[in-house]
Amino acid sequence: MMKTSPGSGTAVATREAAVEESAEIALTFDDNRLAGLVFGHYDQHLAHMERRLGITLNALGNRVVIKAPPDLALRARRVLESLYERVRLEGALTLGDVDGAIQESAMQGILFPAVPAAPAVRPTFDQIATRKRGVVRARNAAQDTYLRALRKHELVFADGPAGTGKTWLAVGYAVSLLESGQAERLILSRPAVEAGERLGFLPGDMRDKVDPYLRPIYDALHDFMEGRHVERALQTGMIEVAPLAFMRGRTLANAVVLLDEAQNTTSMQMKMFLTRLGEGSRMIVNGDPSQIDLPSGQKSGLTEALRILDGVEGVGRVQFRDVDVVRHDLVRRIVTAYDAASRTGGHAAP
Repeated sequence: MMKTSPGSGTAVATREAAVEESAEIALTFDDNRLAGLVFGHYDQHLAHMERRLGITLNALGNRVVIKAPPDLALRARRVLESLYERVRLEGALTLGDVDGAIQESAMQGILFPAVPAAPAVRPTFDQIATRKRGVVRARNAAQDTYLRALRKHELVFADGPAGTGKTWLAVGYAVSLLESGQAERLILSRPAVEAGERLGFLPGDMRDKVDPYLRPIYDALHDFMEGRHVERALQTGMIEVAPLAFMRGRTLANAVVLLDEAQNTTSMQMKMFLTRLGEGSRMIVNGDPSQIDLPSGQKSGLTEALRILDGVEGVGRVQFRDVDVVRHDLVRRIVTAYDAASRTGGHAAP
């Protein structure tokens, strides 16, 4: 797969006259094309790793030299080997994949501190698989916790900022259950259309009225399923769009039920939704408590449910933070800035 050649250690004096050992490790990948995917366009993946880990990476052809303190050098080696294995199995990478590999390497270092990194180390992050997308692995510890919670609990709450992959992974997990026969239906809902009479002002049938609000979920569906399969599932009812206002009185059995943007539910809507759970079904409730669009003074059903159901058997909760944003590194910094502004009364720290 690749060759590793450790360099001799050198001593570097700090301002305090302390001595810090520096290691040099060279990796040579067998496949030039895959090595190029690992390094990224204009070596952008390597540059990202340098910023995140505080190391130096020099690439030439299919060879990369790591210069860093010994522990960071070994961690960078684990990251690069993991990324090489990933592109060999799954194809192109994104910066989010690089971030995930960095977090994954940290977990491996904690679990196996005395064991040298090896190409065949089993991934520590959980994964799902669909026919179109293939294997999709969690990119960070929060996503890993999320996937494990989805497997373990019948009802899972996921709250945190936008861009952390809550909806995308929930749809992927639901599709994997559909394709494996563990669920008969996928029911999608959002509270953006909480009052039935408002739908009448939009043209078209029920699906036409609701589609604009559910576009992010449809985008995720098309990521995990072929377009023709999505359309057929919508026509046959295997995938159902169910406005929150129209779910009252139903019992949802043998289904995966996804409620997105749950921070905009009222207390009564949330209680009504949660009590729809039937035999053989699973519920996933996602939301961002920092983006509540309810009228002033109206209590969010999501924040209330998180408080009331804390510790209830069978209910799981996963909290995402700004550091878990996988969309774009700038999105992470934007979320962090807004969080800082909210804590300081509207004035973000520089």
